[in-house]
Amino acid sequence: MNENILIVDDEKEIADLVEVYLKNDGYEVYKFYSGKEALNCVESVPLSLAVLDVMLPDIDGFALCQRIREKHFFPIIMLTARVEDIDKITGLTLGADDYITKPFNPLELLARVKTQIRRYRRYNTADAPIKMDAEEIDIRGLHIARESHKCTLNGRDLSLTPIEFNILWYLCEHKGRVVSSEELFETVWGQKYLDNNNTVMAHIARLREKMKEPARRPKFIKTVWGVGYTIE
Repeated sequence: MNENILIVDDEKEIADLVEVYLKNDGYEVYKFYSGKEALNCVESVPLSLAVLDVMLPDIDGFALCQRIREKHFFPIIMLTARVEDIDKITGLTLGADDYITKPFNPLELLARVKTQIRRYRRYNTADAPIKMDAEEIDIRGLHIARESHKCTLNGRDLSLTPIEFNILWYLCEHKGRVVSSEELFETVWGQKYLDNNNTVMAHIARLREKMKEPARRPKFIKTVWGVGYTIE
C-alpha cells in the first residue's frame, strides 16, 4: 500500500491502539506523543495522512494542524475529547478534513482514514487521469482548472486542500444556482449529511479567508441564509 500515516497523541494507550489497527491494515505508521517531534517527521517523511489529537503537552493539535497546512495538503483527521461544536469548527477552519470524538471505535477511524486517502488520491494531480481537454472556469478574475487542480484569483495562486478545491469547483460549476450545505457535503465528502453538521460552513469560512473575501459582503461565495451557498 505504501501509505505513511502520522499519529500524534499524548495518550499512549490510544496512540498504540490506533497504530496496531493501521499496521494490521498495511499502513506504515509514524507515531509521536508530542507536536514538536511530529513536525520533524512532517518535514522528512512523505505522508499520506495525519491523525492529530487536539490536546498535546507542548503545542496543541490546532496549532500543529495550522503549521502543517503552511506547506502540506495531505488529509488531516483531528481527535478531540470534547464535543463542543466550536472545537470541530476550529479544526476544520484551520485546514482539517475530518474529526472524530473520543472515545471512538478504532474501526471507524480506520474507515475514515481509508475514505480520506482515497479521496485525496483521486483528486491529487499526481494520481488523477489526464485528459486532452482540461476543464477550466473563469469567473471575474477567479480561474479554476479541474485537471491541473490549480486555482488563481486575480493572478494570485490559491493554495487549496483537495476538499476546499472540490467545494469551490462545485460552486463554480453550478454558478448562479444556490447549492445547499447538504448537497455540498454529500457530493464532496460522499457521506450522508446529518443535521447540525457544521463541516461545510467551516470549510466555506476557510475558503473565504484564503480568497481574502470580506465576511459580510463577499464578492464570490455568497450565503443564502437558510438555503445554502452560491457564486453569482
